[in-house]
Amino acid sequence: MTLPREEVLAGFADELEHFERLVRSLDDRQWEAPSRCQGWRVADVAAHVIGQLTDVTTGRLEGLGTPEVTEREVVERRGRGPGELADELHAAAQQAASMGAVFDDAAWDAPGPTDAVPTLGEGIEALWYDAWLHADDMRSAAGLPPERGPGLRASVLHLATLLERDGWGPATIAVDGVEEVPVGGGDGPHVTGDARQFVLAATGRADPATVGLDERVNVYR
Repeated sequence: MTLPREEVLAGFADELEHFERLVRSLDDRQWEAPSRCQGWRVADVAAHVIGQLTDVTTGRLEGLGTPEVTEREVVERRGRGPGELADELHAAAQQAASMGAVFDDAAWDAPGPTDAVPTLGEGIEALWYDAWLHADDMRSAAGLPPERGPGLRASVLHLATLLERDGWGPATIAVDGVEEVPVGGGDGPHVTGDARQFVLAATGRADPATVGLDERVNVYR
């Protein structure tokens, strides 16, 4: 289930502003710190998020989200500092906002730009989720406290969609601060506890046993 158009567009715009501030705040040590994304420094995580947004806003969509394109986004920005990448993000976010302003409900529900994205709306929701999750990766690596906010809720709901598509369940996601979400018809076990910990487990960043689940909950397994 994709969240409503107005909620996603507003939430994604706010997330990008938070991401820009995060990038600008990092010192050299934090920028070079290894992240929990295997083989990536904080700088590389930022480069992916910013490069992905630039690709979207410039129509460079072929292979978006594949390992090859993700690596290209990082390599193209290697050696650039926080200020330069934050400036690129600022420009791309303005372009994204201009594009989003012209989307109506028909466009929102239309097929996405690639086969991996069922609808345009789900694609933008996925970008919001990706930005929130990778900001959390960067904060963890840089020794900064996590931030929750609307992006955490959006991430839980987006992961529920991915899990349903993968045939996971039946179960009900009932984590703290987020409305209950049935997956695979609902009922079944109720997944409770901390919402951020659920997101980390469902993305392979934490042991799924911490939320009472097994490795099948990892959408990237």
